Amino acid sequence: MTKLRLAIVGAGPAGIYAADILLKHERSFDVSIDLFDQLPAPYGLVRYGVAPDHPRIKGIITALREVLDSGDIRIFGNVRYGTDITFDDLKRHYNAVIFATGAIRDADLDIPGIDLEGSYGAADFVSWFDGHPDVPREWPLQAQSVAVIGNGNVALDVARMLAKHPEDLLSTEIPDNVHAGLAASPVTDVHVFGRRGPMQVKFTPLELRELGELRDVDMIVHDEDFEYDDAARAAIASNKQLFVIDKVFTQWRARETGQASRRLHLHFYAKPVEVLGEDGRVAGFRYERTRSDGAGGVVGTGEFREVPVQAVYRAVGYFGSPLDGIPFDDRHGVIPNHEGRVLGDDNAVMPGVFATGWIKRGPVGLIGHTKSDAMETVKHVLHGSSGWWSPAEPEEQAIVDLLDGRGVLYTNLDGWHRLDAHEQQLGAPHGRARIKVVPRDEMVRISRD
Repeated sequence: MTKLRLAIVGAGPAGIYAADILLKHERSFDVSIDLFDQLPAPYGLVRYGVAPDHPRIKGIITALREVLDSGDIRIFGNVRYGTDITFDDLKRHYNAVIFATGAIRDADLDIPGIDLEGSYGAADFVSWFDGHPDVPREWPLQAQSVAVIGNGNVALDVARMLAKHPEDLLSTEIPDNVHAGLAASPVTDVHVFGRRGPMQVKFTPLELRELGELRDVDMIVHDEDFEYDDAARAAIASNKQLFVIDKVFTQWRARETGQASRRLHLHFYAKPVEVLGEDGRVAGFRYERTRSDGAGGVVGTGEFREVPVQAVYRAVGYFGSPLDGIPFDDRHGVIPNHEGRVLGDDNAVMPGVFATGWIKRGPVGLIGHTKSDAMETVKHVLHGSSGWWSPAEPEEQAIVDLLDGRGVLYTNLDGWHRLDAHEQQLGAPHGRARIKVVPRDEMVRISRD
């Protein structure tokens, strides 16, 4: 029987879903799948990109774990593509590869002052509070007033983590160093800025509602942002999500404020213009007031406003990273492809090379989109529609020998189970689901026993 030896680079939801769909799909040949990830633990942005106080979203890990625990997939963690294993290695040992490396960098925001000290990317901050092993253990949290630029779920996560009282996070899997950092923060005011109106936001009703449930935090919204035009009223009437979002805003506008020790301000129709500085550090945020153009967009009004802040976080989207030997679209931050088949510099399909998830389509959509996206890619893998490689050493032991020979301290599924159990044991005495182990070398040591 024909056997497909497949490598998947990236052990987040995109990579795991692709493996699961492929194994469950009706086919006339055997499949052997190896999953590689640069991190010692699997699950990608579900583990390292979702705020620790979102256990419902992290519940997706249960489904992903069932796929890995089926016994049909080998996982090699702590393996860096491009160094520990190369594109030539993959061609030598596999018939094809699917890249599912996601998008973990912050998209740029080209305004004056964005590089001042005290200006940060939201993705870096999220990685810090989620205990990512490759970011510093400490985070500078000296600002009393903070600006968050963006109107998506990541912007709300950042704002919520900054404004929330740290003791209210102790029931979560928040790492100890993160709790200590947030506990020392002097923050009193967090300002969230979006250039469009409240009915053009990109966050979900659930995220918004949770924001208003923070203890001892006033939600500050401004009546001038809620003078809806006909297009906004029509959107509320026809879109259930927007109907709920408008209802939440209406409730907040009716609340009394002034008693809480912290405030979370939402500013709409606020186009970023400049991060103001003083002695090389962030000192304020300047924006232009916009208005609706009646067609879902906005236009500038020529009115400029300034808010004094000491830190700025840009949450304007994620961006993919280039991979050795693989074409990359620098403008959109993705691997150029057609339905998951990777396209070379001449725009021709590259044999044996596929992509799925955010590195394929950009950082848009939720988990459900990732699954349907993987189905499209897997269809082409199964049909061999871009051609398979003919590996010189397809034996399953060969890749193990290669990594061992290079001294790569890779982790496997048993190792993840050990680390998972260890983190749960750390949390148990404190009534917590787990306490994350953060240092990479410690994660590897526990995983490799």
